[in-house]
Amino acid sequence: MITSRQPLALTMGEPAGIGGEIALAAWSRRSEEALPPFFVIDDAERLRSLAGDAVPVAAIDAPEQAVALFDQALPVLHRPLPVKAEPGLLNTANGPAVIAAITEAVALTQAGRAGAVVTNPIHKKALYDCGFAFPGHTEFLAELAGVSRVVMMLASSQLRVVPVTIHQALKEAIAGLTAEEIIAQGRIVAEALRRDFAIAQPRLAIAGLNPHAGEGGAMGREDIEIVAPAIAALKAEGIEAFGPLPADTMFHARARAGYDAALCMYHDQALIPIKTIDFDGGVNVTLGLPFVRTSPDHGTALEIAGKGVARPDSLIAALKLAGQMAEARRG
Repeated sequence: MITSRQPLALTMGEPAGIGGEIALAAWSRRSEEALPPFFVIDDAERLRSLAGDAVPVAAIDAPEQAVALFDQALPVLHRPLPVKAEPGLLNTANGPAVIAAITEAVALTQAGRAGAVVTNPIHKKALYDCGFAFPGHTEFLAELAGVSRVVMMLASSQLRVVPVTIHQALKEAIAGLTAEEIIAQGRIVAEALRRDFAIAQPRLAIAGLNPHAGEGGAMGREDIEIVAPAIAALKAEGIEAFGPLPADTMFHARARAGYDAALCMYHDQALIPIKTIDFDGGVNVTLGLPFVRTSPDHGTALEIAGKGVARPDSLIAALKLAGQMAEARRG
């Protein structure tokens, strides 16, 4: 088991989704997966209903009670839902409780009472319908933390990738790509690799935007005028960055051995390789926060909620990684 001075805080996520099921399943595999102790901010009665006789659920009054209970039962910081959740059926009345769980997890972690924040998937539209003013988890966490810039990393045991541009149409991502953004994200990634992954000399592989990194300008000048100057600037700051690299040869096993993280220029350039290499074990990590935050790399899966078929692999990976990052950050 990964030791931790404080248990990890796991949020409920969308109550109509699979978050509760995978939390219960992860706890069931706590010994074989050597999971760090964690507690869930959720409705204990909801989880008991989902668990039946398979998993004991223990309501706790404070995070400090979680570690002692963890081997015997899933500790739950009991926060009753306004309306009983039905698997697969969204109810915006529960939206404020979902948001409150995230806010409380962050507050407990910043107060040193939890070791890290692990977030179960939220349903964005359900939250928008109850007044949630942020595009998603990442922006909300940045607001709660009081930071202006954060970076999304997708991580597995075999690959770490960062999409410099995220949820945009490809033409918008290309039009908005700047050297300044690549530099800013490269700095955050390098620092996070040192602080949270205990990599003393991080190596950043920087993908080219165009096929074959532009073929010397024959396929566009973005790699010459945007990507290459950003790499030069990162090198000038002492960061081991190299590229621009042809993306089609960056992700085979021999290439991956040569770097610690890959910065990719757009969403699919980053997510296709990691989801191909490790579809079930990928973890969403938010870099640049004053606390550790990880999340499963999947959605609420409303279509399978309540059917007992949801896999906890990505949540297990997120819990493991959060524990490792929290330990590395403590030094």
